[in-house]
Amino acid sequence: MIRRLAGPAWLVPGALLLGALVLVWPAFLNGYPLVFSDTGAFLHQTAPPPSGPLVIWDKPHVYGPLLHLFHWRLSLWGPLLAQGLMLSHLLWLAQRALRGQAMPGLHLLACAATAALTTAPFTIALLMPDVFAPAVLLALLLLGFARDRLSRAEALWLGLVAALGIAAHLSHLPLAGAIAVLVALVARRVGPVLRVVAPMLVAVAILAGSNAWLHGRAVLSPHGATFALARLQADGPAATVIRDRCPAAGWYLCAFADRLPMDSDAFLWDADSPVNRAPDGTPRFLGGALLSAEAGVIVGETLRTRPVEVATAMIGNTLRQFSLALAGDTLVDSHLAAAVRPRIAEAFPPQELAAYDGALQSRGLLPAAAAPFLLPHAPVLLLGAVLALLAWWQAAKAGEVRRLGLVVGVLVGVSANAFATGALSKPHLRYEARILWLMPVIAGLALLPRRPAAAPGPQG
Repeated sequence: MIRRLAGPAWLVPGALLLGALVLVWPAFLNGYPLVFSDTGAFLHQTAPPPSGPLVIWDKPHVYGPLLHLFHWRLSLWGPLLAQGLMLSHLLWLAQRALRGQAMPGLHLLACAATAALTTAPFTIALLMPDVFAPAVLLALLLLGFARDRLSRAEALWLGLVAALGIAAHLSHLPLAGAIAVLVALVARRVGPVLRVVAPMLVAVAILAGSNAWLHGRAVLSPHGATFALARLQADGPAATVIRDRCPAAGWYLCAFADRLPMDSDAFLWDADSPVNRAPDGTPRFLGGALLSAEAGVIVGETLRTRPVEVATAMIGNTLRQFSLALAGDTLVDSHLAAAVRPRIAEAFPPQELAAYDGALQSRGLLPAAAAPFLLPHAPVLLLGAVLALLAWWQAAKAGEVRRLGLVVGVLVGVSANAFATGALSKPHLRYEARILWLMPVIAGLALLPRRPAAAPGPQG
């Protein structure tokens, strides 16, 4: 069994709870959990009649039900606390894996440093599936490289976190795949690989099953081709293919060949974009879903005829995503009045709506209020890169597979995240900010002195 710490029984739960509160401090500054325009769509997935529950064409039906599990149309502070506790516990387990034992005092210090010096709290306090990117990475690395430092219950819990987190956002699937490859290369044993792959398979089953139920198609993403086309036309190759093949191809987008390429977000979401308004000016309800079949054909043609251009653009977007790792777009009030406020007004008590309306973010005041707290983020990330390389060197020199796997795994994970978001979607500030903070945190824990390891938990 895992050896217990001496001291009061409440010491560890208290440290985990206090660490969780520290990690979500931007919500207290704001006066309400941070939200994004997409948060409204996730709330819509479990909204009451007559407006809901609603199947959202472009999002897995996972994070919305998870939100509901903790808010029950009473308050969004419940999901916020759940997210804080999840990451606090994962950092506790990471400390144990890297140092042999986890200590409450050091845990609180690590959470405080993480909250004060990195972008972590602006992800953890944001009600979006972004919070699962670092959770998936930590859970899979612990399962792959530190199973001997986990109890059976902890291993099962990490598998559940990883499975739900991968299913919550499709960008987490390439991230998980990269970690599976790393574990196979470093551990060179079947057991660790299976522990990482199992949550991926569960996530795939969740996605395929939910899409079969809600969309009538047992696939990972029923309309993912539309998003791939948005990226490829913005980078140019797909726009060139459309111009070259039209009008003979007879595609719907032939009518818009002269407007492409255009920004991928504008292509997907602007009311007057080719996706959302027909050539005769008629609005197209669920235009992205309507376009997906044709998008699949164009994407396939683009990959077949212009692979070098596509690869070059992907590399460039991945590198650009690495340079965008700040909290800026998690603070703004863009589209909240139209996307989020109606969901709170229709489903939550009046006092919850009043709290939302009084928050700094909904009044456009949060960026200025948070600005002083953002100053350490960039230098700490640069320092974290140096610390990660030093920790890598020390672990490799000492032949410590567990430490090496966790440190290198974070570097692999943040790289896979940059590819999955930048190359396959679009570089945005929050996409890398949601996970790159793990680099200085895990490297810092890895460089601390070790303690005598607790007895290993039961092996499952």
